[in-house]
Amino acid sequence: MTLKKINPRTAQEWMHEGKAVLIDVREPDEYIKEHVPEAHLVPLSGFNPEDFPQEHDKIAVFHCHSGGRTEASAAQILKTGFREAYQLEGGIQAWRAAGLPVNENAKAPISIMRQVQITAGSLVLLGIVLAVLINPWFAAISAFVGAGLTQAGITGNCAMATILKHMPWNRIIASQQGLPTAARA
Repeated sequence: MTLKKINPRTAQEWMHEGKAVLIDVREPDEYIKEHVPEAHLVPLSGFNPEDFPQEHDKIAVFHCHSGGRTEASAAQILKTGFREAYQLEGGIQAWRAAGLPVNENAKAPISIMRQVQITAGSLVLLGIVLAVLINPWFAAISAFVGAGLTQAGITGNCAMATILKHMPWNRIIASQQGLPTAARA
C-alpha cells in the first residue's frame, strides 16, 4: 500500500481553499522544534485512525520530516477513512525548501531520538576508551548500551529515551499544553 504524493505548493493551495487538512505524524518534541502553522499533530506513536471524525470530507495530506516515516506507515494511514490521502513529498524539509511558512522554536531541545543517539554513542565511546586505557572491564559499559539499543529495537520501547524525556532541558516538551491535534480540529 502506498500513498499518492503531493508537492508542498499544491498542498498549501488545497489547504487555503479548504479542501485539505495537513497532518503532522512526527513526535511532539519534533513538532515543538518546528512545524507548519496549519498542521494538526497526530504522532505515529499514538496514531489512531479514529482521531479524524470531523475531517473525513477533506483530502488528508500527511507529513513527517522527510517522508520516510509517512511512507512506511501508509497502510495505517490509509485506514483513517479520508476520501483521499496523500503524502507530502519530502516532508517538512520540502515545505521549507519551497519557501512556505514554518514556525520554529529555537529554544526547544533537539529531538529525543537525537539525544538518545548522542548519549548512547558517548557511552559506547567512553566504555571503549576506559577499557583500553584503564581496565578491560569498562567494555561492559559499551555492552550494556548495545544490549539496551537492541532491546529498544526489538520491543519499540527505549528506556534511555524515557529517561531523557524527564531531564530538565526536555521539560518544555512535557509542559506544552494545547498542541494542535486532528481530534481537536
